[in-house]
Amino acid sequence: MYATCVAIMLIGGRDVREYDLAVLRDAVAVVLQNTTLFSGTIRENLAWGDPDADDGRMLEACRLACADEFLDRIGGLDGVLGQGGAGVSGGQRQRLCIARALLKHPRILILDDSTSAVDMATDVRIRANLTGLGGITTIVIAQRVASVMDADMIVVLDDGRIEGVGTHAELLDGNPIYREIYESQVGSGVHGGPDAAGTRGGTSDVRGEGE
Repeated sequence: MYATCVAIMLIGGRDVREYDLAVLRDAVAVVLQNTTLFSGTIRENLAWGDPDADDGRMLEACRLACADEFLDRIGGLDGVLGQGGAGVSGGQRQRLCIARALLKHPRILILDDSTSAVDMATDVRIRANLTGLGGITTIVIAQRVASVMDADMIVVLDDGRIEGVGTHAELLDGNPIYREIYESQVGSGVHGGPDAAGTRGGTSDVRGEGE
């Protein structure tokens, strides 16, 4: 998204700069840690992902994002949210935003610490559901090792620098920063829980169709 500042990306084997900007942006969906929801119904908020989506598609997206687990308690798709998503918890807001992003059918899905407010069991279910989707390259930025350890490729960042690239097993064996993060999270008993935000370094991963 910031090719001139960060890197030159290839999407589908083509230089990112060869794409029409509107087409490029339409191919990417981003879910941030600090989510954005608007006053209105759940249906109206999800429709920002795809205005033409029917209730069936919206409910399926909610299932993939594990938002279906609380949807009935807040009135289903007709449930009303206050400004900024008032009326649901931080983890519930994150799940609704993931569902909204999935409705866009993106080729690239960027999840920037977007499950930080959900419990570990729910995080595992969301990751399992996303792994089953085809045609999407998923980029995850996370403090939880558990959120990235099954990725095709993990990039370890420390103070803005790339300090390691590899699989979980490769980095655990040969990268001291990654091993320190892993051992501190597992050793604390939270296995990559929210307390890991203060741990040295950070991780991101890329998984998907090799685009």
